[in-house]
Amino acid sequence: MIPRLLNVIWVVCNIDGWDSILMTTITDTALTVRGLDVYYGESQILRDIGMDVPSGAIVAVMGRNGVGKTTLIKTIMGLLHPRRGRILLNGEDITGQTPDLRARAGLSYVPQGREIFPRLTVYENLQIGLEARTDGLTTLPEDLIYDLFPVLADMQDRMGGNLSGGQQQQLAIARALVGDPDILILDEPTEGIQPSIILDIENVLIHLKDKGNLTIILVEQYFDFARQIADYFYLMDRGTIALCGSADELSDESIKQYLTF
Repeated sequence: MIPRLLNVIWVVCNIDGWDSILMTTITDTALTVRGLDVYYGESQILRDIGMDVPSGAIVAVMGRNGVGKTTLIKTIMGLLHPRRGRILLNGEDITGQTPDLRARAGLSYVPQGREIFPRLTVYENLQIGLEARTDGLTTLPEDLIYDLFPVLADMQDRMGGNLSGGQQQQLAIARALVGDPDILILDEPTEGIQPSIILDIENVLIHLKDKGNLTIILVEQYFDFARQIADYFYLMDRGTIALCGSADELSDESIKQYLTF
């Protein structure tokens, strides 16, 4: 079947084995994925995934439950290993690198469920983020973190496990930012979060994008949140990229058809 070919500016994706046509030259790509096949045992989960993530952009990866979004992110982070394909970070092939090396190379991951340390204080959780830095900084960049998330300054001595779900999500994002990443990957950051904190997170991500030195990959099912902040979309279905394009190109209806059953 010949796929739909989209006018994708600065973005390459592979749809049913076909690369979409570039209408402009890719000037600066932070992350490149080519021909990615991933299996759990003998069950193939991802099929020939191809994507380009432009530097400084927010890229949303969306789709129904079970289509392979988290598998893709875990493979990018080195937590799963592809049988075929390549992953390039700022032009360097990292396909065979371990997760810790990828973190030091500039990838930072906030997994679904946040995974903060409940028996450490907020401050101690934030300090763990320093391990990923390569500039030798050993003290928290408090001006940055507490300006973005003022609630954490007020709660820095509180145990992580005593925070609300939304506060834990803010802590998880802040800890990732302490590592000074080039790419921040967020898996379902709005899941189970109250609307006021979703708005706070939205404002933080827009602020970070506007500063121009951070690329964000957002795995999300909450349409309104993703639509508000994303520059590009990758829509997944049954382990493949079913549709991709810029936020200006894709209609609400074209995106939503891959989010509802």
